[in-house]
Order: sequence, then C-alpha cells, then structure tokens
Amino acid sequence: MKNNNSLIEHKLLLHKKYKHLIEQAYNFKQIDASLSDFSEYKAIKLLNKLNKLKYLDRNN
Repeated sequence: MKNNNSLIEHKLLLHKKYKHLIEQAYNFKQIDASLSDFSEYKAIKLLNKLNKLKYLDRNN
C-alpha cells in the first residue's frame, strides 16, 4: 500500500513540474526562443516519465 501511495505522490509531483515547465515555455516564447525550447524539451522528457509510470501502474 505504501508503494502505491508513493507512486501516486510521485506522479502528482511530476505532473505539477510538467505543468510548470509548459507554462514557463509559453512565457519564454516572446522573450527568448531558446529558453522556451529548452523548457519544452524538459517538459516532454517529464511527460515520457509520466507515461511510463501510468503504464506501470496500469499493470498492477
């Protein structure tokens, strides 16, 4: 049960970071395109991690 709760907490934390990075990328679009691209790249990497966690959680 504890592992399941920690998995859920970890997914929530990653989702929160993902939203922050996407918002940051949007805000940087007008200021600096390279910062926007870098923030978007990190967000995509986090989204891939989230998708892997969702897949693993689905199998339980």
